[in-house]
Amino acid sequence: MPPPYEADPVEHAADRRPMTLERRTGPFGEVVLRRREDTYEIIANGVFLMDTSDGRSERLLVNAALAALRTPPDHRAPHLLIGGLGVGFSLAEAAAEPRWGRITVVEREAAVIDWHREGPLAEISAAALADPRTEIAHTDLVAHVRAAPPASYDALCLDIDNGPDWTVTEDNDGLYAPTGLAACRAALAPGGVLAVWSAQPSSVFETTLRNAGFTGVRTEEIAVARGVPDVVHLAVRGA
Repeated sequence: MPPPYEADPVEHAADRRPMTLERRTGPFGEVVLRRREDTYEIIANGVFLMDTSDGRSERLLVNAALAALRTPPDHRAPHLLIGGLGVGFSLAEAAAEPRWGRITVVEREAAVIDWHREGPLAEISAAALADPRTEIAHTDLVAHVRAAPPASYDALCLDIDNGPDWTVTEDNDGLYAPTGLAACRAALAPGGVLAVWSAQPSSVFETTLRNAGFTGVRTEEIAVARGVPDVVHLAVRGA
């Protein structure tokens, strides 16, 4: 385990330049946790992933999936899979909702898990991680979904990239391709919901979802301060 989360003293400036709290290299490349004033940022292989400045779209990812989900036939509480722990907003939102049953979070970066369990991101996720419904799976999301038994989940909420058109690593491309979406569909119970976070809308991805056999395909937007809105792509597995 690296030393405690201490910022590089060279970066202690009175402006908004970020302070690096930890930099770690793993099997998928470099992942960095930075702080910019009161905001934490996660950078993967030099690509900005997310920060703690807002979180509305990450919360929408979970809430929109629940709103689109029909009650399972056996009336049990639905099983949710969150793909990517990130800064913890999606997990915290899910754990605050009593209607969810089991909450499985798949995260491939050990550093990100450590930052939540022992580091500064615990201020967002500590209560959710302590929730008995929550389990963390330290593994690759693409491999996890493909290996999942049929109908394992009632909702898949995926937030591992900047969107289907802007992946962090090349291996993630397969998740949004027809074979990857077929695996997602197989992992969902009938009536289950697939929700995918994206930094921009993608009409091509909507078409791919429909071609993969999903129904009720739609996109919900969250306005951002500058540029195109963040979006959540939603799709339902039919019977």
